[in-house]
Amino acid sequence: MSTAVRSVPATGEAERGRRYREHGWWTGVPLAERFEGFVRDRPSAPAVHDDRGRRLSRAELWRESGRLGAELAGQGIGPGDVVLVFMPNRSEGLVAMLAALRRGAIPANVPIRTDEDTLRYAAELCGARALVTVERHGRTGTGELAAAAARQCSRPPAIARFAGDGTRTWTRPTPGAEADAGTLGRGGGTDRAASPAPPAEALDHLMFTSSTTGRPKAVMHTNDTLAALNVTFAERFVLGPDSPIFMPSPLGHSVGAIHGARLALHTGAPLVLQDRWDPDRALATVARHRCRFTAAATPFLKDLVDARRPAGAKVPKLGSLSWFLCGGAQVPPSLMERAETEFPNTRVTVLWGMTEGGLTTCTADSPREKVLATAGIGLPGLELRTIDEHGDETPPGAEGELAMRGPGVFVGYYAQDSLYESLLTPDGFFHTGDLARIDEDGYVRITGRVKDLIIRGGVNISPVPAEDAIAAFPGVRAVAVVGYPDERLGERICAVVEMTGVAPPGPDALAGFLRERGLPKHLWPELVRAVGEFPRTAAGKIRKNEVRDRIVAADRGGTPEAAGGGEAAR
Repeated sequence: MSTAVRSVPATGEAERGRRYREHGWWTGVPLAERFEGFVRDRPSAPAVHDDRGRRLSRAELWRESGRLGAELAGQGIGPGDVVLVFMPNRSEGLVAMLAALRRGAIPANVPIRTDEDTLRYAAELCGARALVTVERHGRTGTGELAAAAARQCSRPPAIARFAGDGTRTWTRPTPGAEADAGTLGRGGGTDRAASPAPPAEALDHLMFTSSTTGRPKAVMHTNDTLAALNVTFAERFVLGPDSPIFMPSPLGHSVGAIHGARLALHTGAPLVLQDRWDPDRALATVARHRCRFTAAATPFLKDLVDARRPAGAKVPKLGSLSWFLCGGAQVPPSLMERAETEFPNTRVTVLWGMTEGGLTTCTADSPREKVLATAGIGLPGLELRTIDEHGDETPPGAEGELAMRGPGVFVGYYAQDSLYESLLTPDGFFHTGDLARIDEDGYVRITGRVKDLIIRGGVNISPVPAEDAIAAFPGVRAVAVVGYPDERLGERICAVVEMTGVAPPGPDALAGFLRERGLPKHLWPELVRAVGEFPRTAAGKIRKNEVRDRIVAADRGGTPEAAGGGEAAR
């Protein structure tokens, strides 16, 4: 089966497409063309700031992206060719993405912390013709890492490396002895070793999922599916050219790419980038640029809640920020309550979504109890349902797997057509893999992941209620509840905690705390382990499989990184 981009799933395709266009969710206007209108309107208006102090106006961004686009053309890169954008949160990252779009090429954003083997896999998977990166990022020789990955490709991409002063050089690596066109399939689950680019008029952007369990998948979006997300975001949160967007989330991840880079180009707003995370610096940056909107993962929110208010500040923390959308990882209600107190000027809402699209949030009119306890309601046009193991829709309030269909939902996985087809219902809803409940008002509460369920003695147990409760324990910075292998029960419930400079709780202390909070006894963790720092994806999700493997291996080796091991009273 060849890779193909369908505008919407086959069932009801024409009718849904007509409706999406009628409502203005599918605009048909290329993003670069839309931004060009902002350039003509106010060329000197700021377009992007980064935390090195570099600032580009709209006209300067247009000019710089045009120059890079010409260089892409000189390297033989044309419409439909894939360009990997392997960039940190710097102004050059927006230059690279816009250059590819203006050339008619397909930008494919990759997180800057991607390792060499995964970068090679991504380049080979999508047949990348070019790779744009930086010479160095912190202590990492990013340019050399990219070259090493490229040499392992059967068809190495041309590489553009930005130096610290913004200049760039091009190289075209030759395949090394280790290059092997057959290596792509190792653990990748692809339909072929390499695939031709889909039609340029259909595919507009590739984004790689930050998988917690295996190789990333290349998610295909069209100009229209991403426009639908930008249009509905701008309307829901009242964003326009004078609404600066603060973006600490990586541009290589879907949050940074869609709700940062593309949203800024769509609205004409200044994009304010932070590359290396520092909560105190983030507070100062938001205040200095009077940012109005951000979207970031749970650790960012937790750090800002814990940060002290700057000395002499006359406004609350994040005083200019109207909206903080928090997602990517579970957001405990206790953290939402603290954010409510710490940021009185800012509406904080859980953001549920995937690289594949979707997206739910609360709105300005959402009741407080919904804001604290749910992930909100879908963006306009998004259809959501929960389904049981047989594919039948569950009634309101009942748990099931969340499935979605709508104008902002992706159109396939590059080179993995059979995987994509296997995740669609007969009427075109996409299986998200998340467990959820949808109430009668349409508000969604995520209750876990299908693959994260703990099966203890034959009973399925969601880790989310315990994680929400444990997150409020003093000193707990982050928590993951996982299944620990057990010969008798299959799995036991294990709480793994990351602490903030204090000792982790022992099982008895944790059991007492959970009893006081009213958590049912069958959900209490039986084991407690501590880690110095959780392994995470670029989206901030904890890699639970890796956590589980790490603590089991440590225990079996007799050197657990855990404190307070043992069983809780049951």
